[in-house]
Amino acid sequence: MAVERIGVVGLGAMGAGIAQVAIEAGFEVVGREVTTELGEAAAGRIGHFLTRKVEKGQRTQDERDAAVARLTTTSELSKLSECDLVIEAIVEELDAKRALFAELERICRTDAVLATNTSALSVTEIAAATATPERVVGMHFFNPAPLMPLVEVVRAQLSADEAVAAALAIVERLGKVAVPCHDTPGFVVNRVLIPLLNDCVRVLDEARVTPESLDAAMTNGAGWPMGPCTLLDLVGIDVHVHASEALYEKLREPRMAPPPRIVGMRNAGLLGRKSSRGFYGYE
Repeated sequence: MAVERIGVVGLGAMGAGIAQVAIEAGFEVVGREVTTELGEAAAGRIGHFLTRKVEKGQRTQDERDAAVARLTTTSELSKLSECDLVIEAIVEELDAKRALFAELERICRTDAVLATNTSALSVTEIAAATATPERVVGMHFFNPAPLMPLVEVVRAQLSADEAVAAALAIVERLGKVAVPCHDTPGFVVNRVLIPLLNDCVRVLDEARVTPESLDAAMTNGAGWPMGPCTLLDLVGIDVHVHASEALYEKLREPRMAPPPRIVGMRNAGLLGRKSSRGFYGYE
């Protein structure tokens, strides 16, 4: 199917990033937030990021203005009725996503593809909230979406070939790298990365090293572009703990469970860059 108009539900950091990528690629985008004020604030952040691209010579002013003009925001789900594809980027809670997809099925055209950006929940369980699970797929963007090139395109148990093909074609138009996979806990990247990061956190205590030393070890000894503590601070300690707990619940593999140290950080509000303190301090 030809996709020209994309809906994005949830314009937090991830949803706004997806919306930005889409308008830069030439898609018309309808972004939905729970209030008009939050939607307008997200549109302002997107416009700001595109202005910075102009200042860096990565976009012309005309290109920036044309992209911004392709974005509209709303607080009403009904405004997504004419979208060819809707990408959900709300809170990582299964009940909330299932309720949203049931509503989207009622609102959207019957030929529209419905995609979830979940990083750790089951796409199949989300799709089961609809009567047409064949049109539901996963499109897992990575944060920050404008910079990270990967999108995991997840085939749920009942996803139709046409819906998966449409999602893959959209990822190509967005200029991203698509990795198609089936619906398994953690998909590809998080299934590997989350237990690895948990191991890194355990090493902090077991080897009695500092976050700086661990980051230096992994960047200089293993060739990582970013140390694990820096990466966790960037992703968000709370986001990592939530994803780790979700994988452990499904798999019951000890390495999937978040270590007590990082759970304690989450409980203390040491969330990384978003709270100005995590493994490191930020101004």
